[in-house]
Amino acid sequence: MKTERLYAITLYLLNHGRTSAGELADHFEVSRRTIQRDIDSLCLSGIPVISLSGATGGYEISPRYQLDHQFATSGDYTCILTALRGLISATGDRKAQATLEKIAHVFPQSRQDLILDFSVLREGDTRILQTLQDAIAGKHVVRFTYTNNNNETRSHTAEPIAVIYRWYAWYLLAFSRTREDYRTYKLVRMSTLEITDLTFTKEHPAAHLVLEQSEKKDSRKYLDILVKCTPQARMRAIEYLKGTILKEYENGDTLMRLTVVENEHLWFGTLLSLGSNAEILEPLWLRTHILSAAKELVSLYGKCQNAPFQKDSPNLKQR
Repeated sequence: MKTERLYAITLYLLNHGRTSAGELADHFEVSRRTIQRDIDSLCLSGIPVISLSGATGGYEISPRYQLDHQFATSGDYTCILTALRGLISATGDRKAQATLEKIAHVFPQSRQDLILDFSVLREGDTRILQTLQDAIAGKHVVRFTYTNNNNETRSHTAEPIAVIYRWYAWYLLAFSRTREDYRTYKLVRMSTLEITDLTFTKEHPAAHLVLEQSEKKDSRKYLDILVKCTPQARMRAIEYLKGTILKEYENGDTLMRLTVVENEHLWFGTLLSLGSNAEILEPLWLRTHILSAAKELVSLYGKCQNAPFQKDSPNLKQR
């Protein structure tokens, strides 16, 4: 166990640079005293760990130190190949495919007991994803047309930093030249994308650091919804709306809390799809909104009330 932790600490310091004893203790879930003993063990084994004191001090490994390129085990190669295959299934990236071919040649006996098929993530125009990756690699400004949540369409000029898959969609993390701040743009809402000859105005922090800062000042408005679900709607509310169970009734109904982003619309459509199997209790204004939407649907489809209805229609399959 200790040997594995020593190896993990070495990798952590190589990847993250200077790190305090407290951060290492929290990450590896051990005491600071244990971290100090581990650092002593690493030094005795010949790994050049540097200890720096002061407010910005901590431990770091000499930049001249490198791990042996043969450090990866067969299990490590299996993980790498699995991740690469998943990336290729999601993006069709030719560079990733070339990397996969190289590693598969080095370790052709890799197991495939875990398969990550992300082909469903190939939404919209896949050329947008490749164009953005090219712009990021070359540090070139991009220009595109974007339609936001309020259905407002504008032209944007931004310095692309990374392409991210989160919240069930692809996003571009970029520095907006107009707002002079970091923004995320949903790829499916982008059009007329082009790479310009303009270069970045400054050196940007690593993408994960920008994301950490943006999450701390998340400006999205969240809404808590109290809903009573029948057994038929319970699992769909948990699966698609991340419902949290608050109470279970004797008849099988469930009281749930749903936390959603207020100005996004997917959750509203999902709630409507639950029909009479989910009753919104709070907030009251959402009940009124649902009633209004229901009346509009009745008005629209009421015109067809005299038309014949084929219950066994192949287009009405139940899931």
